[in-house]
Amino acid sequence: MGILKNIIIAQSGGPSSVINNTLRGIIETCRYFPDKFGTIYGGWHGIEGVLKEELLNLSAQSDEEVSLLRNTPAAGSIGTCRYKLKDRQQKDFQRLIEVFKAHDIGYFFYIGGNDSQHTALKVSEMARTGGLELIAVGVPKTIDNDVGDSEFQLIDHTPGYGSVARYWAYAIQSANEENRGSAPADPVLVLQAMGRKIGYIPAAARLADPHREMPLQIYMAESGVGAEEMADKVNDQLKIDGRCIVVVSEGFELKTGKEDAQVKDSFGHVVYGATKTAAYQQVVNFLNDKGLKARGSARGQVPGTDQRHAMIFASTVDLDEAYKVGQKAVDIAMNEGNGWMATILRNPGPIYHVRYDKVALEKVALSERSFPNKWIAPNRVDVTDDFIRYATPLIGSDWPSIPLINGLQRYTKFSPIYAAKKLDPYILEAE
Repeated sequence: MGILKNIIIAQSGGPSSVINNTLRGIIETCRYFPDKFGTIYGGWHGIEGVLKEELLNLSAQSDEEVSLLRNTPAAGSIGTCRYKLKDRQQKDFQRLIEVFKAHDIGYFFYIGGNDSQHTALKVSEMARTGGLELIAVGVPKTIDNDVGDSEFQLIDHTPGYGSVARYWAYAIQSANEENRGSAPADPVLVLQAMGRKIGYIPAAARLADPHREMPLQIYMAESGVGAEEMADKVNDQLKIDGRCIVVVSEGFELKTGKEDAQVKDSFGHVVYGATKTAAYQQVVNFLNDKGLKARGSARGQVPGTDQRHAMIFASTVDLDEAYKVGQKAVDIAMNEGNGWMATILRNPGPIYHVRYDKVALEKVALSERSFPNKWIAPNRVDVTDDFIRYATPLIGSDWPSIPLINGLQRYTKFSPIYAAKKLDPYILEAE
């Protein structure tokens, strides 16, 4: 038997409540094949940690702590980052080669969204052109559900989306009870959903009310509804029901002439949480200034990162699929080789069932699929039943089982055991 090649697993972008179960899927599957894989490392804070040679030894972690990854949310276990490898950053690429060679790395798994798949692609290309014995495999993750194509042929949905969709279904159920009770004073409740300018997350609000019994209006960035039209639609709802729940995408542009300058991250994406006045606040201000056809005023709130890390709202379907797509990534690395992303595809038919496959990284790197226009209702403030049929199976029908100790959730706590550094310290090229 030849010398075993070691592994680096890393992740980047925004976390989710199921991302650690993908990590668990990769770790545990690699452990099934001790004759194939060597030491498993985690890049501490994504590709940044790899460049800095900060490699957490995952092989040294106990089975118990690895198992607890199933119900450990967000990215605290091995960290994440928003550092992007660009073509001009040749020093970074050379540094990666040095790190991989120094630690005898033969496999690289990168968990993340469209930009992360681009990083996986660049690493896979670097391996090909640099004569490096390395297999790079991408593993999908994003709550935005915007990786791939709008025909859903490359990937049906991304791990993380089902859980945030479930969060919004339950949040709207609770918000409806709040609004129904407080309507005489606060007839309009405005809630802001994550998802940048992609409408999958705000659209999930409809899952709370598939029979359309609530006075619910959904304003996605794709809706194309202006400020005056919004005010008219809300007031029309008030005339009928005396109250209205408004869900607005964080990327929704009200265009009142009072927009704030946009703050962007290193990927070039708008950081909506860093703006001075969020979309929901602009909507609340405009509606109150315009005047409501009901006594009282509009009020608003934004759940923030709770929607992507509240473990109690995680979908068990999402958890299982996140694990299996991690397993599939290892299968691809062993049997298919370099340059692929593991993917989830839905089988046709009325019974929800998926299969796990592969797609070339160049097809999904930097992809950004849109919310299908055919899923936006004719009134532009709702979604169609086709979307409901698409999304409903993803949220599951049971609660996750979260271990508790003294009434508190028990999350993974990895021991800080790192690989010994063999190279000189390194400053990131883009810093």
